[in-house]
Amino acid sequence: MPAGIIVTIIVVVVFLILVGVISTYNALVRLRNQVDEAFATMDVYLKKRWDLVPNLVEVVKAYAKHEVETFSEIVNLRKSSYNRMSQEEKISANNQLTQDLSHLLAIAEAYPELRSNENFLDLNSQLSSIENDIANARKFYNGAVKEMNNKTQVFPSNIVAGMFGFEKLEMFKISDSQKENVKVKF
Repeated sequence: MPAGIIVTIIVVVVFLILVGVISTYNALVRLRNQVDEAFATMDVYLKKRWDLVPNLVEVVKAYAKHEVETFSEIVNLRKSSYNRMSQEEKISANNQLTQDLSHLLAIAEAYPELRSNENFLDLNSQLSSIENDIANARKFYNGAVKEMNNKTQVFPSNIVAGMFGFEKLEMFKISDSQKENVKVKF
């Protein structure tokens, strides 16, 4: 085989490999951006809930003064500046907040006059709406993370992902204690 044909074949193969690497890298960047967008969307709802909770605590606190421990946990959790937290810290703090909120709502169940309080009803309605938004945003985030993880773990894109430092991401999961059914009646 003439040397010119061999050189041409080598150039074409190198070119195809280069196109494949560039294409895979661009796909990984798009997926990373999608994950960032999904987290930012969820983060808006998590922050809304984060800001709503003190109002809910104050209304419940007025009726249930002896439930100091639950209130203290929520207040201590909220001492952290939400805006300075990393994604992992926000997920962890919001998992804890979800658990504390379920306790707070369980406490509210014992106070019929609280359950009929207009402020409490309004705050609880806002919280329910935000929780639905968070659930939907969590689905979008976890879907984006799944796509990213698939791309970083399947062959041959895992090679490109490893070369450029793309790593497996964690899903936004609820803790085992949150999986337990909390019965709240209003």
